[in-house]
Amino acid sequence: MTQAPRMGSNRPYLLRALNEWINDNGMTPYLLVDAERDDVQVPAGTVKDGKVVLNIAPRAVAQLLIDNQGVSFMARFGGVSQSVYVPVGAVLAIYAQETGQGMMLPDDGADLGGDESPDDPPSGPDVGGDAPRRSHLRVVK
Repeated sequence: MTQAPRMGSNRPYLLRALNEWINDNGMTPYLLVDAERDDVQVPAGTVKDGKVVLNIAPRAVAQLLIDNQGVSFMARFGGVSQSVYVPVGAVLAIYAQETGQGMMLPDDGADLGGDESPDDPPSGPDVGGDAPRRSHLRVVK
């Protein structure tokens, strides 16, 4: 039996699509970021409880780039222009500030250190059980 190819992360595609959707509706896109992850570059004073919320609206940032590796832009913090970089795996959610509508991003395993292979069987209490799985999504305000 041939092994199915591994797909890359869907997170950057979801980020780009949801950012466009939020902007198209005249809302303000916010990112919820795990600031304790490796390679996150945000001003230290913006971090609270290991997380930071970033406004990525076109009027708030310059040079916004959401590529397959991360989100980068220039923004003013306390009147000083600073470079921000967030690896895609550190973005926990994207949502509209005005309504809270958006999405908690799924953990698609793209950040795993290679410990799991595609041939590994799924494990855990929900595998093979009859009880429906509870969603991992929650409202972010």
